[in-house]
Amino acid sequence: MAEFDLMDGLRKMFLAGVGAVATGAEKSQEVVEELVKKGELTVEQGKTLNEELTHKVKEAVDDSADKVLRARLESMTPEERAAFAAKVAEMSADIEAASVKVEVENADEGAAPSEDAAE
Repeated sequence: MAEFDLMDGLRKMFLAGVGAVATGAEKSQEVVEELVKKGELTVEQGKTLNEELTHKVKEAVDDSADKVLRARLESMTPEERAAFAAKVAEMSADIEAASVKVEVENADEGAAPSEDAAE
């Protein structure tokens, strides 16, 4: 079986999801705006409807991404799944470490200058 490129696969899945959400949101916005222009909806009803449609599109994309990931995992050998899980855990740890670093840097920016810095 050909080696699965984790980063490329995840990138494609992410971009497909973003594209689907963007397209769905744009189309729902157009429909809502058209109905408001025709006077069939009030602006407030249009905003509510658009929010509901956007939420449903995001749910559908998330569900689709889950199905794609499950199908890919089912096609892997146990060894490939273990390697995939290890890579995801490593990436998650890297993201957490970067998040903590940003939080610490932001906290340091708000601190008063130390006496050593004044000398």
